[in-house]
Amino acid sequence: MIAQLTGRVDALSDGTCVIDVGGVGYLVQASSRTLSALPQPPAPAKLLIETHVREDAIVLYGFADAAERDWFRLLTTVQGVGGKVALAILSAMSPRDLIGAIASGDKASLTRAQGVGPRLAVRLLTELKDKTGAMPTSAAGVSYTPIAAATPADDALSALVNLGYRRPEAQQTVARVLERLGDGATLDGLIRDSLKELAQRAAG
Repeated sequence: MIAQLTGRVDALSDGTCVIDVGGVGYLVQASSRTLSALPQPPAPAKLLIETHVREDAIVLYGFADAAERDWFRLLTTVQGVGGKVALAILSAMSPRDLIGAIASGDKASLTRAQGVGPRLAVRLLTELKDKTGAMPTSAAGVSYTPIAAATPADDALSALVNLGYRRPEAQQTVARVLERLGDGATLDGLIRDSLKELAQRAAG
């Protein structure tokens, strides 16, 4: 399971973002709070991830910090609260607001979240009233990790791995091609010559 993504923000849209990790773009669903904290592409960022595996898809949910992730996990234990509704609740209310609403039985605040009607709000209050004592209330914000600029060799390696080649084999091939072409090697040249060498080796 994917637990964390560290890479670059490739795209931001309503309810989702794309995080590029080594040339692979991961579509991540997130609350409006997390999305608003992310920088504009292509800045580096790190998100905590909760992976849900369904029959028809693998869905990644991203969080600014452990507090939001832990609340997501708790909310989805309630019958009728899936990932989409849990994110809607976290978009409408902070962890601190959630604790206050549940402690005071504030059904009206919960129904501000899209997808939460009066009946579901009552269920949330009933099922969570004894479970919020140890829940975190603060959010430290999205973590940004400085990432060194990728070299043509790094990008070539990522491209070969994405094409299905094993990383050790691809890494050795790119290193040989880079040594042959020199420091001025371009990404296109590295990929082209590496693919040629790999094909020749496969042909025996």
